[in-house]
Amino acid sequence: SSTQVFNLRIFTSSTSTALLLFIIVGLFYNTSIRERSLNEFCAQTPNTSTSSVNGIWVAHQPVFNYFTIFTPKILYHRKLFFNLWKNALQFNQLGLSEPILKAVTEQGYQTPTPIQQQSIPAILSGKDVMAAAQTGTGKTAGFTLPILELLSKGQKVKSNQARVLILTPTRELAAQIAENVSLYSQYLPLKSAVVFGGVKINPQMQKLRGGADILVATPGRLLDLYQQNAIRFDHLEVLVLDEADRMLDMGFIHDIKRIIKLLPPKRQNLLFSATFSTEIRTLAKGLIHNPIEIAVSPENTTAEKVSQVIYPVDKKSKAALLIKLIKDNNWQQVLVFTRTKHGANKLTKQLEKANIPASAIHGNKGQGARTRALAEFKAGDIQVLVATDIAARGIDIDLLPHVINFDLPNVSEDYVHRIGRTGRAGSSGKAISLVCADELDDLKGIERLIQQVLPRESVKGFEPQETLPITVLDTRPIRKRPKKRK
Repeated sequence: SSTQVFNLRIFTSSTSTALLLFIIVGLFYNTSIRERSLNEFCAQTPNTSTSSVNGIWVAHQPVFNYFTIFTPKILYHRKLFFNLWKNALQFNQLGLSEPILKAVTEQGYQTPTPIQQQSIPAILSGKDVMAAAQTGTGKTAGFTLPILELLSKGQKVKSNQARVLILTPTRELAAQIAENVSLYSQYLPLKSAVVFGGVKINPQMQKLRGGADILVATPGRLLDLYQQNAIRFDHLEVLVLDEADRMLDMGFIHDIKRIIKLLPPKRQNLLFSATFSTEIRTLAKGLIHNPIEIAVSPENTTAEKVSQVIYPVDKKSKAALLIKLIKDNNWQQVLVFTRTKHGANKLTKQLEKANIPASAIHGNKGQGARTRALAEFKAGDIQVLVATDIAARGIDIDLLPHVINFDLPNVSEDYVHRIGRTGRAGSSGKAISLVCADELDDLKGIERLIQQVLPRESVKGFEPQETLPITVLDTRPIRKRPKKRK
């Protein structure tokens, strides 16, 4: 009857209210219960595994059952539950020892980034990891910190041996990672080394005589050192491929395969890439075994806090427009991308002629010149740094306000990498592209990749002869015209 249904509804409502009150009381009281770490929670709770959800690790199997059968375990882990609920994990909750936490604190780190929250527990578990993370997400600390924790509990490294090998595509990125390793490990009795081409090999050979707990290297120089018996991998524990997508783009696949054959089969493998492309997954099949996959943002997405705009302009007027934008807006720190080394040199001369302090970095520049130019740019001694895509890998500048694409890249994914240099760590940034009619296919490819039509803004006096049509965001492949070599 209707009366019975009504009474049933009252009973159901009352039961739900009582259940809710029970949960609230259980979560807030019983203050004598001590806090357990997430790893202890998962290890001690039957049938519980961990998975990454919204950048935190949660126990996903029995939670609903805990609520419905009133198990005391929900009281036991109430504090942990609320930490996860509020996404408030701290570094001291991730299983890192005091020396590492001290170094992290001195670097001003407070709350782990999403990639760090996910990758640190995963790497500490000893499993292989495959992670997709854009630049500026804190991924270097995401794999370096847990590696240091694992190394601190192991045996002392032997002469000419390495316990961890971190492979990177460029000298700049290798140097940047090595610097971070030194900072994070300053309170640990561990040794690190970095080797790359473009400098004399003998000092690197001497450095490796005492062995290195962590060796950061570019593929070519590493193989040279191996051939000269300067380094061996009999006791290697961990292999890290950083910027794996870039290494494939730069043609390092054969060197990587040669290096992998030199390594012991029993090791932990960590692969970090901006995207999980088909090529990356193909590489991973022969390298990674039952990996934990981590992705902190959708593939091929651009930084949320980067304002993007297109300035249509004739090719011959690009340099003049760039100079006008820099001077009119009084931009003091601008990273400009060109497609070629020759284009970078030419643009640098045009900027200097306009009394804008500028410098260029590209593959033909020596390591000393590139390091000096980057240091001057960071210090504010030069206003504009002109770079090619390869040379820019590893550039890490806090609060870089402006990135300008003087030329659009041939590879659409490189656009994402380029503008990822600004808008880092929650700061805002602006990405400007100077686009001529010859680059229409490149623009279409970029906009379809990121699934976003970029706003067009014209500058008075620089209106192009040919307009740039609005891109239709479908999934048809773009057939590119062959590019002329400069």
